[in-house]
Amino acid sequence: MDFTKLSHKYQTPLYVYDFDYIREQFSCVKEAFRARKSLVCYAVKANSNLSVLKHLAALGAGCDCVSVGEIKRALFAGVAKYKIIFSGVGKNDSEIEFALKEDILMLNVESEAELKRVEKIAQILKTIARISIRVNPNVDAKTHPYISTGLKKNKFGVDIDTAKKLYIYCKNSPFLEPVGIHCHIGSQILDVAPYSEATAVTAELLRSLKALEIDIKFFDVGGGLGIRYKDEVTIEPYNFAQAVLANLAGMDVTIVCELGRFLVGNSGYLLTKVLYEKQNGAKRFVIVDAAMNDLIRPSLYNAYHEIEVVDKNGGGTLADVVGPVCESGDFLAKEVMLPPLENGDLLVVKSAGAYCFSMSSNYNSRPRVAEVAIEDGKERLIRRREKFEDLIELEREYLGEQ
Repeated sequence: MDFTKLSHKYQTPLYVYDFDYIREQFSCVKEAFRARKSLVCYAVKANSNLSVLKHLAALGAGCDCVSVGEIKRALFAGVAKYKIIFSGVGKNDSEIEFALKEDILMLNVESEAELKRVEKIAQILKTIARISIRVNPNVDAKTHPYISTGLKKNKFGVDIDTAKKLYIYCKNSPFLEPVGIHCHIGSQILDVAPYSEATAVTAELLRSLKALEIDIKFFDVGGGLGIRYKDEVTIEPYNFAQAVLANLAGMDVTIVCELGRFLVGNSGYLLTKVLYEKQNGAKRFVIVDAAMNDLIRPSLYNAYHEIEVVDKNGGGTLADVVGPVCESGDFLAKEVMLPPLENGDLLVVKSAGAYCFSMSSNYNSRPRVAEVAIEDGKERLIRRREKFEDLIELEREYLGEQ
């Protein structure tokens, strides 16, 4: 990619995505499960740009959504409704009603209270709600505590015994149809063992449900496959698939997986230009035009993103790469080796395709940046840079009411 050309044409900060890479990642996952019926549902929260969703839909992907907004995005981008799953612990009544009216594939239910609300709303609508229950297998995914979801101390899902009772309740309800079973233990997982353990626990429950003549059609193994940010050793999709399938021998179910970061994480780059260098005693700062509102992962998770300097080599010293936002937590990297830099030098922040733009904000009244796709060697703008007028659009008409 010609990052210099892109930065001149679209300005910085700028997100750039390699759509060919996304296609390769998706194909790799589908190939891993080729021996079984499978559905890859892209986790929309990772990167919800409409062009990203349309690209994946064209490849055959479904979508795992955690809000009505994400469901609407998926539908608008052309994702088939029978490939859309609605997850999340806090669905309100209007969201449940919307999902049922749209007749999506299923709702992932995470508590008894939620199940009763889904049943009540389905009764009012005179329809039948297809549901899956999220099982919390109490398995340690060995990842960052903020993105671990499969332990009892996490807010997600229900334990095995509770899940079984809820499935029996569903079977006896005229407004609920239990069609799936769901388990998701976390994100950025680098060890296949937790998948094997969690799948074994969930598969055992599946067998007991089959024995009760509860016809589960979809076995949703969640997602969470990690990617390389620095020097991580990642899980091959084939090994991930084998860990799942080994526990499902003889079970006629469609395997569903909900991958986000794995599909788009390393497709993305954040381009940012140097504004100044600053030396505070022994501490070196490189101040750039991107900030924590553009990329919050380093500040939020202390996450590492590799940074490359374009067209500049030579020896360097340690520096913190920081932005213009008025917070000490506004940094993109700490203690990274960089050559001497000056105004206008271009930096590329790598692995910026997942949980980067989608978590960006307008903090400090900073407009969100533009997004560009690269596919088959051609570039195209897929989201224009926000203007100040966009930031005040929802407020300006009320100024006269004060």
